[in-house]
Amino acid sequence: MAGKVANRTTITEFLLLRLPEDWGLQVLCATLFLLLYLAALMGNLLLITLITLDQHLQSPIYLFLKNLSLIDICYVSVTLPKSIMNSLTNSRSISFLGCASQIFLVIALAGTEYALLLVMSYDCYVAICHPLHYEAIVSSHTCVQMVTVSWLSGCVYRSLHTAGTFSVHFCGSNIVHLFFCDILLLIMLACSGQQSLEYAFIIASFCFDLMCLIFMVVSYVHIFSTVLRIPSEKGRKKTFSTCLPHLAVVKLFFSSGIIAYLAPNFGSSPSVKVLTSVLYTLLPPP
Repeated sequence: MAGKVANRTTITEFLLLRLPEDWGLQVLCATLFLLLYLAALMGNLLLITLITLDQHLQSPIYLFLKNLSLIDICYVSVTLPKSIMNSLTNSRSISFLGCASQIFLVIALAGTEYALLLVMSYDCYVAICHPLHYEAIVSSHTCVQMVTVSWLSGCVYRSLHTAGTFSVHFCGSNIVHLFFCDILLLIMLACSGQQSLEYAFIIASFCFDLMCLIFMVVSYVHIFSTVLRIPSEKGRKKTFSTCLPHLAVVKLFFSSGIIAYLAPNFGSSPSVKVLTSVLYTLLPPP
């Protein structure tokens, strides 16, 4: 819905991508999305329950994994239910406020997950490179503080992107070529010359994320060098196994990002965009 005011388009809602056009197939897709959503919820809730109840899984790494599962529950709950509801009601619309909320929550959750991955790399580094000082450095109180800071940093820092995106005016089309609101696609809908602030936020965010990634790489360089100096093969495998949960989550996190932003460039059909966005939504679970 859009009205002309002083040659500028005021957008009050956006239209999300819908596939396919046939209503019967839409219901089939909604059913599939619902099953995937329930599977993601059950899997992550089971993991959270298991870690909470099992006294053998109270180490810091499992506290971080529990928070990653909570992030994934929130993430799929932000994106999939709206798409399911739109398919069942034969609709494509999402309100301006609803789109802004999706943008904020998706970016905040992604930022929190990235911060937790950074904390987990530090945890692995201390556990392997400084095992004698591990309990003193990574205490339970310290873990809670690191998790809290991760959640706050995701909300506060990433909220700048939402403010930057929705402070601009949108011109022309209100069609978002994805089944949920994405910040890069919304910037493309902004009036010419008004995207500079958000581009500045994106560049600053990219530089910060790159520094964090370099920190993780450096941490694992030290970890690998320490593991390789262990004389017995059994000892090397046992020591390295403590990092496997973190490496698995890092792999899923970055592969989902590659799928979301690189795969659509190799095919512009709506089916490719929907498939890659679904994978991006469902891949992050630890």
